[in-house]
Amino acid sequence: MDVKLAFLHGSLKEEFYVEQPEGFEVQGRKTHVCRLKKFLYGLKQAPRALYERIDNYLMKMGFTRSEADPNLYFKVEKDKPLILVLYVDDLFLIGDDPLIHQCKRELASEFEMKDLGLMRYFLGLEVWQKPGEIFLS
Repeated sequence: MDVKLAFLHGSLKEEFYVEQPEGFEVQGRKTHVCRLKKFLYGLKQAPRALYERIDNYLMKMGFTRSEADPNLYFKVEKDKPLILVLYVDDLFLIGDDPLIHQCKRELASEFEMKDLGLMRYFLGLEVWQKPGEIFLS
């Protein structure tokens, strides 16, 4: 799953100002700056704000954050595990199909999401999946 426009989901806690964007300068006010209302890609604080927002929502959904890796979450429902791996603005889900579908619906109700289907690439690894089998290259 991919969070669309991910960095726009974070909320600003501090005030940020940028120079007037090229083509949007106000005549006679070249020295003025613009105050940001939302995060922009490239802003150093944007990934942290997105992580905090997603982390808070996952905790509300009943996930537990792993102590070994803060991007690994898990929960158990009816003795069935559901594992979620967060990588920047991508989410990978592993578990029972009904749990995965329920989790996707809940996430899509909070964030604009795009379902990318089965994982094909992750951190330089190529992944092939067949029923009962996973191949990595």
